[in-house]
Amino acid sequence: MAESAGLRSDRGRFSLLDPAHVVILAGVSAALHMAKLIPALPVIQRELGLSLVEAGFLLSAVQLAGMTLGLAIGLMADRYGARRSVLAGLAVLCAASVLASNSSSTGVLLASRALEGFGFLLVSAPAPGLIRRLVSADRLGGLLGIWSSYMPFATALALLGGPFVILFAGWQMLWLVLAFLSLVVGLAVWKLVPADPAQALANPSVENLIPRLRLTLSSPGPWLVSLCFAVYSSQWLAVIGFLPTLYAQAQIAPGSAAVLTATAAGVNIIGNLMAGRLLAAGRSAPALLYGGFSVMALTTVLAYADFSAWLGGPALSVLRYGAILVFSTVAGIVPGTLFALAVRLAPSEGTVATTVGSMLQWSSFGQFFGPPAVAWVASQTGGWHWTWAVTGLCAVMGLTLTRKVSRLLGS
Repeated sequence: MAESAGLRSDRGRFSLLDPAHVVILAGVSAALHMAKLIPALPVIQRELGLSLVEAGFLLSAVQLAGMTLGLAIGLMADRYGARRSVLAGLAVLCAASVLASNSSSTGVLLASRALEGFGFLLVSAPAPGLIRRLVSADRLGGLLGIWSSYMPFATALALLGGPFVILFAGWQMLWLVLAFLSLVVGLAVWKLVPADPAQALANPSVENLIPRLRLTLSSPGPWLVSLCFAVYSSQWLAVIGFLPTLYAQAQIAPGSAAVLTATAAGVNIIGNLMAGRLLAAGRSAPALLYGGFSVMALTTVLAYADFSAWLGGPALSVLRYGAILVFSTVAGIVPGTLFALAVRLAPSEGTVATTVGSMLQWSSFGQFFGPPAVAWVASQTGGWHWTWAVTGLCAVMGLTLTRKVSRLLGS
């Protein structure tokens, strides 16, 4: 691919002028909208008088678009152009965030979260395929590893900076700041990312979409990576998403809680980057998935099971937080591996975004049902000490799906 089409073969440091890096920034901007509710949830819950389960559904409402439209958005991005999709997504995120910032209605907030989920998909579904178009083959693996960290990186930023914005200016100001950020990043995409190839925009009839959809749905690879992402995402959001609420109940100072939660989310990036390096070093994808899901199961037991009969006070707190850090770190290997598998197992060159869209759709299912399920168990048992049963079940499902991935890859 010619340099004029956006291909860059250099391996230099991160550059705001590199089109592929701009696409990654677009993903981070979109993910910030997904994560911004986590630090704001205790404040919004108090202001609106929400129950714990209602707060769980508010946390997962952003997944409504992904649950219903992930595959369709990926399909349309494959057909109509990845760059166009990213630009449209950033515009939707900006508008939805401004809408919510001007209202204190629960209904408006829920609706805006659903719109933000739609915008997030428009950005994230085509991004891996767009990165592949913009870079040389020797850069692709490393950049996909960096791309897979966009969500935990954004979550860490939101958890670290969000509480301070909320403290001094309210949660509405956080929504406005992120709307402005999406606008700026959208302008960067428009100026720096090359236009979609002409053939991607030619003859965009519905009839031409059906073969792509049929091919994707009839292939086992997209189904397996999608379901794996669902059981991963349900665990990760359920554990990380309720940490601010859990710390607020424990009367930990907001600043300390923000640092603790941001660290727990941020270490997930280590696993994302490790996945890229390990895959490049020849480690098999199933082996990485087996390890990731196994450690997630063990560490959630250590983090939430009742060990008060053996440990108490600071020792128990250190054990729980250490387990959460290990959970998030090793868990990051799973999405890093799955994004690489999605590009590899897409049934054709023209179905990469469709495959990623399917994966994000099932991820949304996991994120929609995971937090309310954990919140329901906590409400029924009067504490968090049985929530590991929900996450542990998801981990077992992940191990079962990994076995099928291994068979498909012949490893």
